Amino acid sequence: MLLVLLPLAVLVALAADIWLFGQREDDTAADAAVILGAAAWNGRPSPVLRERIHHALSLYEAGQVDLLIFTGGQAPGEPLAESVAAARYALARGLAAEDAYCEVASADTWNNLRGAAAVVAEHDLGRVLVVSDPLHLRRAVAMARDLGLDAHPAPTPTSRFRGLEAKRNFLWAEVRLYGGYLLQRPFMDRSANPHAMGDCLSGE
Repeated sequence: MLLVLLPLAVLVALAADIWLFGQREDDTAADAAVILGAAAWNGRPSPVLRERIHHALSLYEAGQVDLLIFTGGQAPGEPLAESVAAARYALARGLAAEDAYCEVASADTWNNLRGAAAVVAEHDLGRVLVVSDPLHLRRAVAMARDLGLDAHPAPTPTSRFRGLEAKRNFLWAEVRLYGGYLLQRPFMDRSANPHAMGDCLSGE
């Protein structure tokens, strides 16, 4: 019985940690917000990515952050990297070009953050807010801190993951991914990736 209950207890504890962490929001000023990628379709941000951009812009407009760092590479068949599509969307809504930085080479959260870490190092930034859906943030902030970033959660107040079933599926996916990350953590490459940095306007 113990062999059955112990793994179940671990899964429930991970789920609770992920859920509760996603309810936190840090309202202290930061140098930048890191917007995690979530797909671009035909050069436009997906609905999930748009929600993240809107929240980052609200932080920027409120003066809580000075810069926005967009992350996400170019998927096969797409004309733009996710980050460039996101940056262009934000620029059209009032973000100053000099306040936008892009990471253009990643395809997952860990490498989103490795590229963002290179931007942070290049521009000697300090405190950053990580912008994503609430249930994504336990894993994302843990990764960011493991990469040496002074990272804090900035959950989107709105999400495309609505309804009990969508949230439940997202939560259990994150339990698997976060649990897997904790097991792999000692073996991860924790260096920033300067080769991932690109121009938000040209995409290069």
